Amino acid sequence: MIHTTPLASSLSRYSTQRVALFYLVGVTLAELLTVFSDPRLGLIGHTMLLIALIIHSSRIRGRSGLQLLLALIPLPLIRLVSLSLPLADFPLIYWFFLISLPLFITIFMVMRLSGWGWRDLGLAISFKRVPVQLLVATTGFFFGFVEYLILRPEPLVERFTWQATWLPAIILLISTGYLEELLFRRVLQRPAIKVMGIWPGITYAALLFAVFHIGHQSLVDVVFVFLVGLFFGWIVWKTGSLIGVTLAHGLTNIVFFLVMPFYASGAGIVAMGGIDEMVRVVTTFFY
Repeated sequence: MIHTTPLASSLSRYSTQRVALFYLVGVTLAELLTVFSDPRLGLIGHTMLLIALIIHSSRIRGRSGLQLLLALIPLPLIRLVSLSLPLADFPLIYWFFLISLPLFITIFMVMRLSGWGWRDLGLAISFKRVPVQLLVATTGFFFGFVEYLILRPEPLVERFTWQATWLPAIILLISTGYLEELLFRRVLQRPAIKVMGIWPGITYAALLFAVFHIGHQSLVDVVFVFLVGLFFGWIVWKTGSLIGVTLAHGLTNIVFFLVMPFYASGAGIVAMGGIDEMVRVVTTFFY
């Protein structure tokens, strides 16, 4: 039986932290190439990161380090999937749903390999904490309003009616709200906290969350999303549930994509045209 001394354990943790920092920098550079240079270069960068993560996770020792590397695998897939799927013939709102399917599958596989079960999906909640989760959910109205003031996107629906918005609202709630919170605040943040500590782990997950919003080409928005990520991360750490932040995230996107653009502009959907516009949309898939 191999005995691990406290010093050896500390050195192993320090090494894992450096590896985590390396992949944070790598993902950031790949996103910058995708948005500000050539999307093909970004795809190459994300492909290299994916291969490195698969190889690295097969060689690392230590359960927490392995879980952290496995949790990073879906990140390059976000961009590889969003830029490679043939979605031009589908309505824009369905892009979110179609992109989320392979990502959900990957996340569930990562959870299984990490030794997590259904209880780790973050959907359990005690009755006495329902008011807290509902209070957290209401922050989505404010976050969506602020996000709209920063970016002012076009509306995703032609008319703001129940018939036109109920399905897009559900898609945004599940395919962005729950997907992103499950990935960043559960699958990624949990092992990051084990390896780095509470606030460094929460900050690490929030930084990666913000990196995937570089596609909006707004530094103010990236900072705003980072702060929201810190808040969501703290809530999940304190409550152990994803319900409140999922509802808040979903409401943020509903207000951001459906409510505010429609009422502020009074315009219908602007037809998507050209590869540049397609790249802009898929690189802002998150958030």
